[in-house]
Amino acid sequence: MLSFFAALALLFVGYFVYGALVERIFKPSDQPTPAIARPDNVDYVPLSTSKAFLVQFLNIAGLGPIFGAISGALWGPCVYLWIVFGTLLAGGVHDFLSGMLSVRNDGASISEVTGKYLGPAMHNVMRVFSVVLLVMVGVVFMVGPAGLLARLTPEGLNVQFWVVVILIYYFLATLLPVDKIIGKVYPLFGGLLLVMAVGIAAGTIYYSGERPMMELTLENLYPGGLDGTAAAPIWPLMFITVACGAISGFHATQSPIVSRCIRSEREGRKIFYGAMVAEGIVALIWAAAAVAFFWKPDGSGLAALKAIGGGNSNSVYEMCVGLLGTVGGIFAMIGVVVCPITSGDTAFRSARMTLFDWFKLDEKKLKVRLSVAIPLLLIGYGISFINYSVVWRYFSWSNQTLAMVVLWAGAVFLATKDPAHKKACLIAAAPATFMSAVSITYLMYAPECLNLGARGETGIAISYVAGIVAAAACLGLFLATAYRHPEKSLEKQSKVHLERA
Repeated sequence: MLSFFAALALLFVGYFVYGALVERIFKPSDQPTPAIARPDNVDYVPLSTSKAFLVQFLNIAGLGPIFGAISGALWGPCVYLWIVFGTLLAGGVHDFLSGMLSVRNDGASISEVTGKYLGPAMHNVMRVFSVVLLVMVGVVFMVGPAGLLARLTPEGLNVQFWVVVILIYYFLATLLPVDKIIGKVYPLFGGLLLVMAVGIAAGTIYYSGERPMMELTLENLYPGGLDGTAAAPIWPLMFITVACGAISGFHATQSPIVSRCIRSEREGRKIFYGAMVAEGIVALIWAAAAVAFFWKPDGSGLAALKAIGGGNSNSVYEMCVGLLGTVGGIFAMIGVVVCPITSGDTAFRSARMTLFDWFKLDEKKLKVRLSVAIPLLLIGYGISFINYSVVWRYFSWSNQTLAMVVLWAGAVFLATKDPAHKKACLIAAAPATFMSAVSITYLMYAPECLNLGARGETGIAISYVAGIVAAAACLGLFLATAYRHPEKSLEKQSKVHLERA
């Protein structure tokens, strides 16, 4: 239990200490934000700081800090370290920079922001990549809660029934002005989600006598197969599995929604960095609860968690009912259902915004919004019939790859905006290098990618070397362009392309 409270304390202290450092390096200004400079009563709508925080928190806190954190518990308490340091040093920086760079660029979508700082080739790649990722996220956050609702309702109301119901809600949330649904109900849902996380934490502490909360260990506790197969390696799998609770590229696609609503740049740390820390706290609670709930001295507990698929509706249901009783469990499940739904709707909304920025469409025209929203939702509905675990695996890798790209864009911005203090860009360049190693290693290792892990120790070694070399190459390219020669920065090289686009 001591490890859990120590990790929790680090998250709180990190927000005030490291978050303040990140803010000081970025240097927020008093220039009018997009919401003040160009309100349109659709996407550009000023919101109070508290509302903007809760909207951002619910936008980013989908299934990741719950399902992902529970799946991360399969490796044991070592997952605490990734949640804490990933949140403070990588995820918080990523979310703050993606949000504030969008503010500085008139509320632009993340594909437009990365295009500006990483050049024309990345601009076009990110446009396609962002839309594909957002549709996958929308599907993941549609099927997941539908499965939970099917567990709580009569048998006739199956998963597909709830998928359709959620899809109808997504249609309205994607189409209507941001303050009509999102701005009104998200603060209530945000409070519910936080209360339910506190309930799970309290239940875990209450039952710590019979289900003790394990102390921190670096040992890999992932259960191996009954046939003697080895446990899944911590690197890179845990760093991909626990995405939204530590760092997630999906957050960068959500930040422009709020960047078009904040009233001052000086609210940025509270809203963007603060929401990421809040999500890290939620992830830490669920990871610690899962380790305590399923772990047994003989290791059979985590094997049982693995058998039911790790983090999914089944494991969440068992934990909620087991820790809070039937009534408390139902209320906790409602909070868990709200969490992904309030990210899925904004995923489709962000996809619509990205396409509008790409093709220079007018968001004020309802017919134009309909012409984009309807096809996006129909495509998402079609993908929902694909095996959920397959969609989640592809989402996980593409999610962390997007985070890597956004961090590099932030590093370029910091290196070029103030040549006299170039070293400050390391707050973005260091986690960008780390995430480059994570993403490339996973690309080489994972079965849904190049599957070198199937070749045994040799394949794993090749994956590790490839990840390290790729990360070093990315860092070398960055140092050779934006860092050493700011006058030849990628930002300036891309100006002509942006003007033409």
